[in-house]
Amino acid sequence: MADWEVVIGLEIHAQLATKSKIFSGSATAYGAEPNTQANLVDLAYPGVLPVLNAEALRMAVKFGLAIGATIARRSIFARKNYFYPDLPKGYQISQYEQPVVGKGSLAVVLDDGAIKTIGVTRAHLEEDAGKSLHEGLANASGIDLNRAGTPLLEIVSEPDMRSAKEAVAYMKKIHTLVRYLEICDGNMQEGSFRCDANVSVRPRGANKFGTRAEVKNLNSFRFLEKAIQFEVARQIELIESGGRVVQETRLYDSDKNETRSMRSKEEANDYRYFPDPDLLPVEIEQEFIDGVRATLPELPDEKAARFERDFALSAYDAGVLCASRELGAYFESLAQALGAAHAKLAANWVMGELSSALNRDNVEITASRVSAADLSALLGRIVDATISGKIAKDVFEAMWSEGKTADDIIEARGLRQITDAGAIESVIDAVIAANPKQLADYRAGKDKLFGFFVGQVMKATGGKANPAQLNDLLKAKLAGESV
Repeated sequence: MADWEVVIGLEIHAQLATKSKIFSGSATAYGAEPNTQANLVDLAYPGVLPVLNAEALRMAVKFGLAIGATIARRSIFARKNYFYPDLPKGYQISQYEQPVVGKGSLAVVLDDGAIKTIGVTRAHLEEDAGKSLHEGLANASGIDLNRAGTPLLEIVSEPDMRSAKEAVAYMKKIHTLVRYLEICDGNMQEGSFRCDANVSVRPRGANKFGTRAEVKNLNSFRFLEKAIQFEVARQIELIESGGRVVQETRLYDSDKNETRSMRSKEEANDYRYFPDPDLLPVEIEQEFIDGVRATLPELPDEKAARFERDFALSAYDAGVLCASRELGAYFESLAQALGAAHAKLAANWVMGELSSALNRDNVEITASRVSAADLSALLGRIVDATISGKIAKDVFEAMWSEGKTADDIIEARGLRQITDAGAIESVIDAVIAANPKQLADYRAGKDKLFGFFVGQVMKATGGKANPAQLNDLLKAKLAGESV
């Protein structure tokens, strides 16, 4: 790899969250019975005409504004001609020479904390194709046209990425952004967010790009990373063994962790693009653009910067907490309830115990079994020393599974911390008296035995001794001081 440079560009397909299709009134809901959401326009009956969905246009402009892109005041729909069984018209309506969204960019944070700007070449509107079905059909294939005509925004990057990890970081950033903008649900399992990766290699220091292969329909971040890694290794091995990379479309097989050839890569002229005669050019007024701009939410980078500023969080913590609009809202509600002075405690719990429980039970933050208000009440009991952080974790698990409040669980289980210095001192005296050898070893210089004594006292108090008081009293007692 030291002799080679990887060049990657992504084409991300985001299914727009409209209620109807881009050129017809058919519904776009996922999971309907095959061919129950396809009307005469979707089926390409003679004489029917497409009508542009204005909401799809609005969503495309919203995305363009969010990445600082040029919005085309005039854009054109074209016919992209090819034959495939799930494409009834024999062509796909897309945009070619004049897309609605022009050049923009996104800044992504890499693993080492460095920030890299990835260029976006364009984002254009197009319709999705139907779906071929093979399972359960002996010696035949079925066609489901429910998806035909579903609105897509194809986001095409510049070939600016130089590793699989950079590509994943960029795709995650787009994924976060389209969900913040509420223009795509980002559901990769259902196919509403997927990408094609254009991958090539070239000798390090070379200016000319190598021949690229396009790996199609990657619907998870993990598959994207693995597919690129395999493809890079394949191309390097092929070139170093005297072969040459051919421009082609490839499929990633996740079971075998390999890419394999599907077909030779088509060029634009193979599709015979021409303006669609059934659709007029789209003319966008400045008033429309300004209206869309007014609906932009606080974007992820803006929110992260505010969290750093208002709550004194690290860039890493702020970035994690802004990974989704809903997660950011949960944290902010929690931090405001606790007070800015305890924002770091709130952040640790959201990224730690709460996220762990959500992931374990496959629950979205919006359906969390512990609300921000209830978690605030629990963390408040750490702040006021009613319970320790360790006991709070047990209380949280009980809240999650039983649906009770923190105070109810603390009272019912007698979990309040022992903060009476005399009571703690009494237990310490008993532990020291019961362990004379460890005491002698500690005083002879074996400082690590301090943890042993802490553990014994905690065991004797059922974990309820106030940790700070315990540490101070124990240090004095072990040193032979009077307290």
